Amino acid sequence: MYKPLSTIYGVSLADNIRLVRAESEHVGLVAEVFDAYRQYYGQVSDMAGAKRFLAERIANQESVIFLALADNQPLGFTQLYPMFSSVSMRRSWTLNDLFVQETLRSKGIGKALLATAQQFISAQGHKGLLLETTPDNTKAQRLYEGLGWVREQNYYYFWQA
Repeated sequence: MYKPLSTIYGVSLADNIRLVRAESEHVGLVAEVFDAYRQYYGQVSDMAGAKRFLAERIANQESVIFLALADNQPLGFTQLYPMFSSVSMRRSWTLNDLFVQETLRSKGIGKALLATAQQFISAQGHKGLLLETTPDNTKAQRLYEGLGWVREQNYYYFWQA
């Protein structure tokens, strides 16, 4: 399913940029930006592992991935994982990954990917999206807040490995 990104929430991008919900045939393309994303966070490049991981998520329907493409070249992606709210008895989602190639940032691609994720959740009638970012990623925080995301003030999150 390709959609011109320029039609998503009024985001204006080049006509050759398209968005696809990634399926198994897109694994190689998603893996390119997924591997770059992992390297951005200090991981060693592992294309074989990236392809395997993404293929498993897609095959098992464990995530939803939206991929931005121009001339069949990957520009960026976002990956959503399902979760549930017991209190509201509804499905919600974690927007776990968002990445745009470094040379293409500030061109509206991240904004379009976020808007597409929001459209997806809304169309499904699900509760909402949760994401996290590091305190020093102020550029991303401005983007999120500019799109109506609200920083959580009422809950503490705990982690155990």
